[in-house]
Amino acid sequence: MKIIITQSEAVEKGIWTKVMSMFGISADDEVWETEQFILTEQQARELGLIR
Repeated sequence: MKIIITQSEAVEKGIWTKVMSMFGISADDEVWETEQFILTEQQARELGLIR
C-alpha cells in the first residue's frame, strides 16, 4: 500500500520536518504546498498516519 500526502497536509499534521528528512529535503529547497509525497506503508506507520 502507498500513502500520498501533500506538503500542506504534512504541515497541518505536524510531521513536515519528518517528511523532509525522509525525502532529503532541506529548509532551503523550494516546495509547493500541493507537492505530493508517496510514502510506503512502513513510512506512514512511522509517521503515525496509519496503525
